[in-house]
Parts: sequence; C-alpha cells; structure tokens
Amino acid sequence: MTHRMRFETAAIHAGQDPEPTTGSAVVPIFQTSTYAQDGVGVHKGYEYSRTDNPTRHALETCLAAIEGAGHARAFGSGMAAISTLAMTLRSGARVLLATDVYGGTYRLFSKVLTDFGISFATVDMTDLDAVRNAAGDGVDLMLVETPGNPMLKILDLEGLAEIAHAAGGQLAVDNTFATMYLQRPLDFGADVVTYSGTKYLGGHSDLVAGSLATNDDSLAERLRFLQNSIGAIPGPFDSWLLLRGLKTLGIRMRAHTAGAARIAAWLAERDDVVAVNYPGLEGFAGHDLARKQMSAQGEPLFGGMVSFEASSEERALAICEGTEVFFLAESLGGVESLIEHPGRMTHASLAGSGIEVSPALVRLSVGIEHPDDLIADLERAMGGK
Repeated sequence: MTHRMRFETAAIHAGQDPEPTTGSAVVPIFQTSTYAQDGVGVHKGYEYSRTDNPTRHALETCLAAIEGAGHARAFGSGMAAISTLAMTLRSGARVLLATDVYGGTYRLFSKVLTDFGISFATVDMTDLDAVRNAAGDGVDLMLVETPGNPMLKILDLEGLAEIAHAAGGQLAVDNTFATMYLQRPLDFGADVVTYSGTKYLGGHSDLVAGSLATNDDSLAERLRFLQNSIGAIPGPFDSWLLLRGLKTLGIRMRAHTAGAARIAAWLAERDDVVAVNYPGLEGFAGHDLARKQMSAQGEPLFGGMVSFEASSEERALAICEGTEVFFLAESLGGVESLIEHPGRMTHASLAGSGIEVSPALVRLSVGIEHPDDLIADLERAMGGK
C-alpha cells in the first residue's frame, strides 16, 4: 500500500503477504529448526530458527507496524522480554521501578539481577517530584507500567521520559494492560515498550509469549544480538498463534473496555465495595491523564482491567471463589473473564517488599462475554446488594 495502514488493517496485513509458493493467505507455521543452504554461507535469509524463522519474522514485522515502531523483537514470555532488556545493562547499573508493577518483574530485579550487580529502587511514580529525587542518584533504566498492576495507577509518560533522559537513562514501559491499540508509549517519549503477549495480544489464553518494540536502532540491534545469544524465543506455533491474535486485537479491546466500564460503574454503586480502581471512572485519581494517553482513533478508551477493594480479606477470598462465569485464575487479557486475589496469587512475590497490595483487593480481567452476565455472576458471588 502507498499510504500508512491504520491499526486494524496493519494487524491483518503487515508482514503477512500471501505465501509465494502456494499462495496461502495465512502465514504458514514454519515448524523447522534449520534450512537447506544452496552453498556454504549461501542461503535464502534463514540459517537456524533460534536466529530467525519466517513465522516469527512475520510476527515481528506486524508487531512493529501496529506499534508504530521501527523494530520489534519477540520472546518466549513477557518475563523473557524484560529479562533480555535487563541484559542490555551492565554491572553497576541502577534501575527505578514503579511501585505498581507485576510481582514477577519485582522478583526479577530483587531476587535475580541484584546478584549481577544491578541495583534498583521502587518509587511511587505518580509523584514526579519523588521520581526526580530518586533519579538524582543516577538511573540507567526506568521501568514502569501504566495502567499499573494491580491498582491501575496512571503514570505521566511524558514527564517520566523527561526525567529519565535528563538523568542519562532510558524509559521502558510495560504496556501489557493498555496494548498498542489504546496507548503508544513511544509517542510520549518512551525508549522501549514491553509486552506480555500472553495477555491481550494473543487474547485467547492459549500461548505464552512476549515482545519488545523500539525506535532506537542501536538498542534494537543489541536486542537482536541478545535474542539470538540468550535464545528466549517463541516457537513457530506460538508465533503463529500470536500473529492470529493480533488480527482481532482492535475489536477485542473495544469489547473488553465496554464490559469493564459497565462493571466498574456497577461496583462503584455498591455499599459493600470500599474502592474501585478503573481509569474510566471520573473520580479515579488518574482519569484525566488516562484520557490524554489512552485512546483509539481519538476516542478515550480505558482498557479491560478493574480492581476493587472488598470490606475484608475474608470477603475478597469468598468473592474470588464464588464466581462461575469469571474463572478463578492468574493471567489476564483473554476472551474469558478472570478473577483473582493479587495478594495471594499474582503479587505474592511482593511479600516483605514494603509495597504489598491490600489483602482485601480483588482483580478482574473483564473478557468479552455479555456484561449483563458478568454483572449477574458477580452479584451472585457478592450476595446481592
């Protein structure tokens, strides 16, 4: 095409031309580890599937296109992506983490990377003055999530990018909750964007994958080298599944958002709910900033994640174990709705960190079922009004 494709079109066509040998309209699963060469060092662009694979190449081309990025790299999981990004740092590097991060990310920096001489500090990044103070001690990488996990905190990406760059560091944004359909961190000054492709990008709870995207040519080259050297890649079938998931990402995110907005508003009216965390609620602390940063074709959209605080831990556990349509499970972003208790499940690794989540917190990943059925399911589990 002669013009830049819009998101929905790029998700279906970028990197996905008909296969030249057969005309297959769908990118094949090139389930191979190696490739026959015409001569020593003479090949058709592929030598070994850890280094590159046609299915994964199509996926990375599509990911870059829908991100609006110059480069994308695919990995075997979201944590593999973040770990590979961390490998661009050297011993003595200092990292700033937002307090509202996935427990696995905190575990990586607190339990693994400290053994390699990489230090870190956690900061409430809704407070830019606190971030400036922390960055004053030096920072090589600032890693944030917005909306955050599990409190849905909204962070000022432009402000954080300015602080990171002034301190000589880079800003990395875990954009898993929003996806590139609702939020483009690179447009707000971020240097690299990371995803757990397991979640919304795949969308069907049937794969584990991750990715990184950047416009920085030198960083992209380093990531490509590390991707090959470390080998934390997705296989051809997972690459194919993720590529298939991307085709419907736009319409799924609209359905997730519509359902989450309905449920958040319903929860906010209940007397037995202490607080509701959802960027689309006008009373939510980050609502105005979210309207600026999160949108699709100019329409503010706030994603499919909701969390709320029940009156006690006992009540939160009862709600989590009382639903039928909402599955009690970790992960998020699939077409089916999930409910979980962050304190005992996804964020248990934060225990002893000083940034533990409330034991009364419940997190919802709102799927694309009919919102009325989801609300009825929650109402049963919560025992009516």
